[in-house]
Parts: sequence; structure tokens; C-alpha cells
Amino acid sequence: MEISLDMIKDKVECLQAYDFRELERAIEERIGMNKALMLRVKQVQHQVTFDPFRNKMLYSAIVHFNVD
Repeated sequence: MEISLDMIKDKVECLQAYDFRELERAIEERIGMNKALMLRVKQVQHQVTFDPFRNKMLYSAIVHFNVD
């Protein structure tokens, strides 16, 4: 078994929620988790689409983290 201790330089996370405040909470939670890895937010992209099966809006975000 081999253990590699390479430093993470870039990381992209995709998040979804049916409530915008829930999506905001999830993003803030991920930011806190990635601070422990010394990663900062480089870019956030978000989108809203209608989910016809649930008859609700679906909010999604892609958060790009990297080392400064």
C-alpha cells in the first residue's frame, strides 16, 4: 500500500438544492471544509432551472477552489 501526500492545488465541487438558502448554506459549509485544506474560492457559477417532475426550481452551483 502506497500513501501519496501530494498537495491539492485545484478542486471543483458541484452542489444542488431546491431552495436557494439551502444552496447558500451548502456553499458556506464547503468553503469552511476547504479552508482546512488551505483552498480559497476562485470562482462561483450558479444556475436556476425548472424541474417539471417536482414542479420546483432547482438551484445549482459550481465552486472552483484553488491555492493562491
